Amino acid sequence: MLYKRNPQLNKHGELIHLLSIEGLPRSVIHHILDTAETFLSVNEREVKKVPLLRGKSVFNLFFENSTRTRTTFEIAAKRLSADVLNLDIARSSTAKGESLLDTIANLSAMHADMFVVRHSESGAPYLIAQHCAPHVHVVNAGDGRHAHPTQGLLDMYTIRHFKKDFTRLTVAIVGDIVHSRVARSDIHALTTLGVPEVRVVGPKTLVPGDLKEMGVRVCHDMKEGIRDADVVIMLRLQNERMNGALLPSAGEFFKNFGLTPEKLALAKPDAIVMHPGPINRGVEIDSAVADGKQSVILPQVTFGIAVRMAVMSIIAGNEA
Repeated sequence: MLYKRNPQLNKHGELIHLLSIEGLPRSVIHHILDTAETFLSVNEREVKKVPLLRGKSVFNLFFENSTRTRTTFEIAAKRLSADVLNLDIARSSTAKGESLLDTIANLSAMHADMFVVRHSESGAPYLIAQHCAPHVHVVNAGDGRHAHPTQGLLDMYTIRHFKKDFTRLTVAIVGDIVHSRVARSDIHALTTLGVPEVRVVGPKTLVPGDLKEMGVRVCHDMKEGIRDADVVIMLRLQNERMNGALLPSAGEFFKNFGLTPEKLALAKPDAIVMHPGPINRGVEIDSAVADGKQSVILPQVTFGIAVRMAVMSIIAGNEA
């Protein structure tokens, strides 16, 4: 049965945690995207609230720095009328040596209903989900190099919004693939949703060797990688995760793999340009592209709030 293979699903195949896009049925992904669409109008109301999580407590546990993701999760939870607590990790007991599970146990004793977790160690949200009370739900807000499922889902929402049909698209993911949890989540989502050609584009030092097994085409030439693409997803260089010199210089990277108007012209005329942020202008993307008419980077942020509202409302409504 589904729930025996996937800890994110209950025995009815319903979502109770969001830990990874890998293994999620296509129907569950579509349900999240459809639900997010209903929440977009909430963001345009004078009173931007619905009562779906009234009385629930959402704890944001960010063991890694984040601005965009933490803020959008907080906004999403508050728009669902939840009580939100942002744990100050730098001053928390974990900084004094308390284990992750002891921290979770103590927070659970404060009647937490949901943990939104970002952690530098891959698998940390899974560990928390295995050890928290049955009524507590866990959302992975990024773990190590492993997964960033809500970013992957908001990327899918953005693509569907602008391109409608996944089954006719060519999508190119460009940049630092090896260190990117976003790239892995996007690849799992795109292949599950039936995208016929997913390309990963980058220098050999920044593209892992196992990607062909995931059903993607690997390109080490930018022009080949984005030619006739419908969607171009740019990724930043994650210098904080690099050990040793994997690139000659940022300038050399931009010359070969930075997205400029000239390179973008190789994609389809109506191609959209995406980026999970934060963007580094002049490193992976030219300002003329980031601010250009084909860029949908800011709509991604707006859609992210609705997608995170959808995820939290769905899992809170299902029992383990």
